[in-house]
Formats: sequence, structure tokens, C-alpha cells
Amino acid sequence: QVHLVESGGGLVQAGGSLRLSCAASRRTFSYYAMGWFRQPPGKDREFVATIGRTIGPNNSNTVYADSVKGRFIISRDDARNTVYLQMDSLKPEDSGVYYCAAAGTPWASTRSSDYDYWGQGTQVTISS
Repeated sequence: QVHLVESGGGLVQAGGSLRLSCAASRRTFSYYAMGWFRQPPGKDREFVATIGRTIGPNNSNTVYADSVKGRFIISRDDARNTVYLQMDSLKPEDSGVYYCAAAGTPWASTRSSDYDYWGQGTQVTISS
């Protein structure tokens, strides 16, 4: 069983930045893909970013939703069993509950069904 705990959410003005963290308990953390999803108020959960298994130092494949491309960066620190989501130039439409997820395979995926474990979520609110 993998336990995921998100942190770093909060209230930020539009144009500001937040850095989300996801601490994972999984052994051999570096072998598995991780992802970030979000759920805006009244909407379904949507893909944000994913990072594949670690290939080498600071080397993993990443994929981003078009809505966050160029503004968000996903990264992982295998020594800390932690995945990060750096969010810059935040917009009100970025608001929602952000969820960290762990996949059962090494491959970066945009599909929520490819992820076996989910964190409890952390609230992100961007004011105008």
C-alpha cells in the first residue's frame, strides 16, 4: 500500500506562485510514474501533470495539460520520496483541490485510471 500526503496549498493572488509537495511511502519510488490532478469546484477531476520513472539524475519524462503548459513544472526527488508541482503565473481558473497520484507502472500517463493510489488533496485558491 502506498500513502500519499499533499501539502503546500493555500490562497494566492492571480499571478503568484505556489509549490505543492507530495510525500510518498512507496518503496522503489523512483521506478513508478507520479501525477498531479485537480478538481475545480463543481467540475470533474482533470489531469494536470505527470512524471515518469527516474531515468537518471534529474532526468524523467514529463507531460503537462495544455492549460498549465509553460506555467507549471513537475519534478521528483527520489531521495525524499517526494513529487513537487511548481505553479507560477497562477490564474483564478487554477483554483481547485489538487491531488497527487502514484501509478502502478513506470510510464507517464495522463489517464487517472492508470494511477493506483491517491492523496487526500490540498486546496488551491487563486483570487483575482
